[in-house]
Amino acid sequence: MVFQGVFVCLMVLFLSTSISSQLLQSQTCRLIRSTSDLPVLASEGDITIGGLFPLHDNVLNIPQSFTAKPHSTQCSGFNFRSFRWMQTMIFAIEEINRDKRLLTNLTLGYKMYDSCSTHFHALHTALALMSKNEEGTENPECRGRVSVLIGDGGSTLSVVVARFLGVFHVPQVSYSSSCACLSNKLEFPAFLRTMPSDFFQVDALAQLVQHFGWSWVGTVAGDDAYGRGGAQIFNDEVTKLGACIAFYEIIPKNHEKAEMSRILERIRDSGARVVLVFALEQDARALVWEAIRQNLTGIQWLASEAWITAAILSTPEFHSILQGSMGYAIRRADIPGLQPFLLRLHPSKYPQDPFVLQFWEEMFKCSLGKGSDSSSLSPNCNGSEVLANTSNIYSDVSQLRISYNVYKAVYAIAHALDSMLHCEPGKGPFAGGSCPSSSSIQPWQLLHYLKHVHFTNEFGEETKFDNNGDPVAMYDLINWQLSGNGVMQYATVGRFDETMQLKLVIEEKKIIWNGNQRQVPVSVCSTSCPPGTRRATRPNFPLCCFDCILCAAGEVSNQTDALECVKCLPEFWSNTRQDTCIPKPIEFLSYSDTMGITLLAVALLGSCFTLAVALIFACKRHTPLVRANNSELSFLILSSLWLCFMCALAFIGQPTSWSCGLRHTAFGIAFSLCLSCILGKTVVVLVAFRANLPGSNVMKWFGPLQQRVIIFLCTAVQVVICSTWLCVAPPIPIKLMTRETAQIILLCDVGSPIAFSLVLGYIGLLAAICFLLAFFARKLPDNFNEAKFITFSMLIFCAVWIAFVPAYVSSPGKYTVAVEIFAILASSYGLLLCIFTPKCYILLLRPEKNTKKYLMSKSSSERKY
Repeated sequence: MVFQGVFVCLMVLFLSTSISSQLLQSQTCRLIRSTSDLPVLASEGDITIGGLFPLHDNVLNIPQSFTAKPHSTQCSGFNFRSFRWMQTMIFAIEEINRDKRLLTNLTLGYKMYDSCSTHFHALHTALALMSKNEEGTENPECRGRVSVLIGDGGSTLSVVVARFLGVFHVPQVSYSSSCACLSNKLEFPAFLRTMPSDFFQVDALAQLVQHFGWSWVGTVAGDDAYGRGGAQIFNDEVTKLGACIAFYEIIPKNHEKAEMSRILERIRDSGARVVLVFALEQDARALVWEAIRQNLTGIQWLASEAWITAAILSTPEFHSILQGSMGYAIRRADIPGLQPFLLRLHPSKYPQDPFVLQFWEEMFKCSLGKGSDSSSLSPNCNGSEVLANTSNIYSDVSQLRISYNVYKAVYAIAHALDSMLHCEPGKGPFAGGSCPSSSSIQPWQLLHYLKHVHFTNEFGEETKFDNNGDPVAMYDLINWQLSGNGVMQYATVGRFDETMQLKLVIEEKKIIWNGNQRQVPVSVCSTSCPPGTRRATRPNFPLCCFDCILCAAGEVSNQTDALECVKCLPEFWSNTRQDTCIPKPIEFLSYSDTMGITLLAVALLGSCFTLAVALIFACKRHTPLVRANNSELSFLILSSLWLCFMCALAFIGQPTSWSCGLRHTAFGIAFSLCLSCILGKTVVVLVAFRANLPGSNVMKWFGPLQQRVIIFLCTAVQVVICSTWLCVAPPIPIKLMTRETAQIILLCDVGSPIAFSLVLGYIGLLAAICFLLAFFARKLPDNFNEAKFITFSMLIFCAVWIAFVPAYVSSPGKYTVAVEIFAILASSYGLLLCIFTPKCYILLLRPEKNTKKYLMSKSSSERKY
């Protein structure tokens, strides 16, 4: 292909230079090589319009000897559709010549060639159109040359012709060339078309892909300017819209079997269910044949404009593969009188028309005898053949799309000529307001008027060209649907109009997809990630291939195919579906928690035990044991222990301003009171034995009044600390919110860590003093020795609160409160059990020891209580 392109460009350059030099030097239109061997259909007129049509699909390769004059070019594969285009041009020219309102006193002629769908032959015919009629006849005005050309059929052919004609500024109006490259006016200054640019078709196809949510699309292109250019633009456009190209393959022009098989394997392995074939109908047909051979089903085919209405692909053998195919076709029209005009042909009426003879032989598979190109095996035509009795794409006028473009091209030229003829001298578009001469119209002058043509035809469609020579882009969205009798129908299921604000309109209810399905096919590399997940691109894969990763705790995504999960605000947490942030539940040690219920039960049980001991002491208050142990202090210790048990209840439940202040101060004062009483009792025990020594006068300083003062002063210190704490920086409820936790922890902030430390420190100081004094008194006579039990209780008390500090610091959330309650209850139980259990044992189980004699005796160690 590269070699062919270079060769064609060199030929264009060489021939253009040759013709230009001849025109400049001799003002004649003589070609170096003869063109008289080319079949031509011509009609005289004041203005001659050239026409190029791909009546055949290819050129036969005839070996050249290079020792004699080359043989004339022979083409094969007659195309009935292209022949209809040629006849439509003739019909439009004759219709204009009959019209008294358009081009008065001026007739149009034509000169038409077959380009045979090849670069070189298209260039050869373009050269013929630019030459004079008869070789060797001098003609200073070159009247044999055409002033404007309609053609060629394919973009690749038009590129070659447009480069050549652009040298002479001869206007070219194409009816079927849609390559976006032809919009480049620097490269193709004289090119115009009634066929919309592929840029608009690709835009429409990209919007179609986006509309149906196809993100994994395959592309197959023909190996020509039309296929490669259109497919590349499509790939770029859909990529911008967020879709991915699953594969991009090129159909070789020789349709090599191995390469076609490889392309089909690539389609099968890609997983794409939607495939765009941007190619001419011959290339698309070769691809579909291979798909039938390999039994490739389940593919939703998207067709480019070149084959969406191609009759050679709508035959029954293709129905299983192509049923449901979709693509855009240019707007159609019903041209009155065209079908009778098409059916008028007969070899006897047009014996000099070389194309009619070929058409007739191909249509009826017979030979017209001498000069016929038909195979000798074909029977002779007997004259009974009737064109009207045939059913063929040539006479089918139900889908006049390209034919309508040819019709519009002829009328655009006619209106441009009409505007030129009505030019008023002094108001013309050229230098000095001059107008073109009607007797000698120059191609560059006609080009100017063509660029500015603007009219509305009889079908109500506006015809004009933009700055790039392109018409207004309007397409029908075509869906291939099988009718009840097995005939493929081109159903219009939507519209695309580039001039409208809402360009694409689709009637989805009318669409029947591949496999006779009503549900839109899904073509994705990876299924969409639902809300609550995010997309994670797979390594070495396109962006459309991804895995769905569940959002982490505390993160959400509330849209499909989210790229990132969003963290919830501190007071919110993700729900179970990870798609919505919901308010975090507030967590605290409540009465409904198992832990709360357990601690509550333990606290109430401790308070009941305390009340029970108090009741026992009250009932036995007159006994020697109770009286010897200072019943007033005992009841005061029991009261403070009961407060210690009860203040634990203030730590359970939802924290409030008053409960936060109460729980810490009550705890501090209650324990200070309890320890102060124990301190007083320990001092009394220790002093009592010291007072029995001869000459001791200490007991008078530790009477009941002095004990009350000690208790009051020791407790007052804690009261002052707590009061100051409440006034300066009281404990307050706070919400502990972090992005890493699913709950809001409601707890009491101590307000002042210093004050809280002072409260605990003072309690620790009292406990340490009690422990030391009790330790010193541990070897006093047994029957009177309460110090050892106080020592044990203080040991337990200190151990609990020393362990409390690290546990309190390391415990999360509500467990911090639970640790504090546990420390309060454990230390309270330690004091209650160690101090009062031995006394209750004697009071209830060993009443014989509850006597003054026993208590006053100094017996051996086995008489202990």
